[in-house]
Amino acid sequence: MSEQFVVFGGGALGFSVAAAAIGRGHHARIVTRSGKAEVPAGCEVARADVADAAAASEAAKGATCIVFCAAPPYTDWPAHYPNMQRGAQEAAARTGSRLVTSENVYPYGRVSGPMTEDTPLSPCSKKGELRAKLNEELLAAVRAGKLKAALARGPDYGPRAGPTTNYGDEVFGRAIAGKGANIFGDPDARHTFVYVDDFALAMVRIAERDDAMGKTWHVPCPPPLTQRAMVGLIFQAIGRTPKLQALPHAIMVMLSWFMPIMRELREMEYQWRMDYDFRHDAYDRAFDPACTPHERGIEETVKWFRARAAH
Repeated sequence: MSEQFVVFGGGALGFSVAAAAIGRGHHARIVTRSGKAEVPAGCEVARADVADAAAASEAAKGATCIVFCAAPPYTDWPAHYPNMQRGAQEAAARTGSRLVTSENVYPYGRVSGPMTEDTPLSPCSKKGELRAKLNEELLAAVRAGKLKAALARGPDYGPRAGPTTNYGDEVFGRAIAGKGANIFGDPDARHTFVYVDDFALAMVRIAERDDAMGKTWHVPCPPPLTQRAMVGLIFQAIGRTPKLQALPHAIMVMLSWFMPIMRELREMEYQWRMDYDFRHDAYDRAFDPACTPHERGIEETVKWFRARAAH
């Protein structure tokens, strides 16, 4: 049955969610504050501030599935994220839609061993504490019967990555420009990477099913690999000898004194120093667990960054 998807957020993930929904025979509408966004063919665009519950609900009229991909600037999470999520929740409650929110692993904090859907929330950062609080608030509303919602977690990379994304301009962009890749943390710590289209498709599949609501899902992804190996695959796709430099912790501390964005990134640096082993067994049991191999995801991402550079 065809569903009406409303996607709050017009960034990389929002674009991919709309494309995945349309690819599965659904209708899609992307909602942004400006009413402008790059969208896939066949997708509507609407204007609304998701933090305004009334405006968000109006923009979501007719929806059967809402996917929340919007995010405030990285430096402004405490001021804006709560009302943005609550606006999406209210829109879902008023329309009776299934709601799926895009989530990261910040609420888990420092984890020794694999991260699973049952890993307890133990945040060690302000951002992690905020996301944990909002995760619990959402699931409490589900338990109270106020709405149907689920959480989808994953660490993504891919086309349309923003300028502050770790594997955006500082890795893909610089590599294509003939420079070395800039990374954080330990190049030889294992890390999980999820291709953005896989994250998006998983969210669409979750949103299609009533029995998926009320749960936390880890989206499917290839096994973890070191940052050094990931950068090596990127340079191989470009046809260059790999070159990377990791920002020393002392330099990050110094930069954080006068650069607000570096203060925020420094708080999360631990994720790039520990082994980040993300598992998705529950999703694999309930859905098709197929995911994009890194080689193909990187190839598609390189194509997008090259096309952007050419323009």
